[in-house]
Amino acid sequence: MKYINVRYCFLAFLFVQITYSQKSGGCKLTSYTIGYSSKESGDGEIYLTNIEATSRIRITNRLGNDGYIAWSPDGKRIACYAYHDERKTWSIHTMNIDGTNRKRLTHVKNKWDSSPAWSPDGRKIAFARAYNNTEGVWQEEIWIMNSDSSEQRQIKTLNGGGPYFTQDGRLLFHSKTNSSEICLANIDGSNVIQLTNNNAEDWHPEVSPDGKQVVFISNRDGNQEIYVMNIDGSDQKRLTFNNVDDWYPSWSPDGSKILYTSNDVEKESHIYIMNKDGSSVKKIINNASNAVWLKIRE
Repeated sequence: MKYINVRYCFLAFLFVQITYSQKSGGCKLTSYTIGYSSKESGDGEIYLTNIEATSRIRITNRLGNDGYIAWSPDGKRIACYAYHDERKTWSIHTMNIDGTNRKRLTHVKNKWDSSPAWSPDGRKIAFARAYNNTEGVWQEEIWIMNSDSSEQRQIKTLNGGGPYFTQDGRLLFHSKTNSSEICLANIDGSNVIQLTNNNAEDWHPEVSPDGKQVVFISNRDGNQEIYVMNIDGSDQKRLTFNNVDDWYPSWSPDGSKILYTSNDVEKESHIYIMNKDGSSVKKIINNASNAVWLKIRE
């Protein structure tokens, strides 16, 4: 009973913050909510916490892994991926922020659907699909659907993963050819613009709230680190300098800070926060990964 009371008190706190933010016309007075994944309870589960990481609540509890969290633009729902068929199948799910009203959106067996991303109006979800074809060749595709799972279709001109919508409705993604490059394209797959150009693996792009910069990960300097560049691909800068992998960056709603995951020497994952220039690095959550900020669009 004590756990239930704490759960509902925290969800009430979240609702008040979201409602206040929407009515006040700004987010600066709000403590931004963070979603993340943790295997603390066994399988990967989704938790919510505040920016200080002093309060948290687990919102999923099922056999299998939940992760790759994406908040809806209105802050009321979450999209994620989940394992099925003894991890042979990954699918996209949505749910309310308290974990209720969970819906499975994709059902294709033996394919890995991940990296869901909401369109700016919340009506569509893009996602990545990966699998071995009948010839045993690894395929990486980008798909899009309505947020109720209807009208699922592949964007056939785009090969790769990690889709992320820009504010004007275009898609950032990492292409998959000889190496992975960060690209930008229209939602129908036309007008592809390559933003990076090297022999490394560049992944997981996310555009800043003002639409001017892109944060991403790359192993171009030996191991996986966090980088940032302008939306046109210029002025690429490395932000983290570690001998372990850093990954899954996410902008704060005001664009001043970046969350990311870093492995320690024992290969355990932890969540860090830093300024957008890479300064003032601080660990905020132990034994967790894939943290994303709640970003409410007016």
